[in-house]
Amino acid sequence: MLEAPERLVLREREAPGAPGEGQALVRVLRVGVCGTDLHAYQGEQPLMAYPVVLGHELAVEVTALGPGCEPLAVREGDRCTVIPYLSDGDCDACRRGRPNCCEHLEVLGVHRDGGMRERMLVPADALVPANDLDPDATCLVEMLSIGAHAVRRAGLAADDAVLVIGGGPIGMSVLSFARLHAARLAVAEVSAQRLGFLRDAGLAASVIDMSSAAAVVEGPRGGEDATLHPAEPAVRAHFGGRLPTVVIDATGNAPSMQAALGLVGHGGRLVLVGHTKGNLSFHNPTLHTREVTVLASRNATRDDVGQVLAALRAGRVDPTPWITHRVSPDTLVRDLPGWTGPASGVVKAVLAF
Repeated sequence: MLEAPERLVLREREAPGAPGEGQALVRVLRVGVCGTDLHAYQGEQPLMAYPVVLGHELAVEVTALGPGCEPLAVREGDRCTVIPYLSDGDCDACRRGRPNCCEHLEVLGVHRDGGMRERMLVPADALVPANDLDPDATCLVEMLSIGAHAVRRAGLAADDAVLVIGGGPIGMSVLSFARLHAARLAVAEVSAQRLGFLRDAGLAASVIDMSSAAAVVEGPRGGEDATLHPAEPAVRAHFGGRLPTVVIDATGNAPSMQAALGLVGHGGRLVLVGHTKGNLSFHNPTLHTREVTVLASRNATRDDVGQVLAALRAGRVDPTPWITHRVSPDTLVRDLPGWTGPASGVVKAVLAF
């Protein structure tokens, strides 16, 4: 349990009772450790409610179903991924088919206790069977769905030129689905270690090294001219002298998100899939002169999860090589604090029960 920022503890808790109406009792098999979890540990996750059991990237096994679950596709014994976004089903967003940004949304592991525990009760309609997938892949479905949703928000066409900023797990998830839609694709990253991983993983036709462009992660800010982006020459060189039509920032770093505007071509789109505390400020003349569309991307929908499962089953996406660290509950409490720094070498960590 994360009792407060920088206070992660291992505790015995009372076992959950029998599932109630519409609920399922599940045994947790795997939990992906997400950037959200690391930010929550640092106290930098803006939506976190402490104390909380972390964990929203889940692979589970159904051990019991409560009454009212008969019409659902899930059965006892199924291995499932979990859609961790609990919406009210009645707000305007839900009525428009966008429960991922429900007005009263609660996310497992953020607003209410998540899956870093041996057993838990979940709404049965949040379970999606994945019996044919390895538990490692199953627990990464939610992460991939974030990327798939951001790509859908971008509305990519075959002739789009796409730049993804940030080569972490969410950036790699974006890349995995962007390359299914657009032929011209690059990823920009400041970490030399991560650049090497991206090259080895073959996730993009080109990687753009931002490590020497320190201003990318320090500015521009506020009223500064956003057109003066130090990575612009490298980006233009990759895209034949032009700026990309779509930029997707997956860093969750406010200066990077603000500076990304300077890399969007005229009439293009900027998608912010990472999020951060506080305000973002954009250079208004650049925003208006280029008539840039700025889009936020939050969570994912059931359709995105379905797209991810189809891609996994068809072999078009395989995130399991991204797993660099595996831990038990005991070693998680010991190791997670060391994963918050860029020198940790963690790409994706998975907790196994």
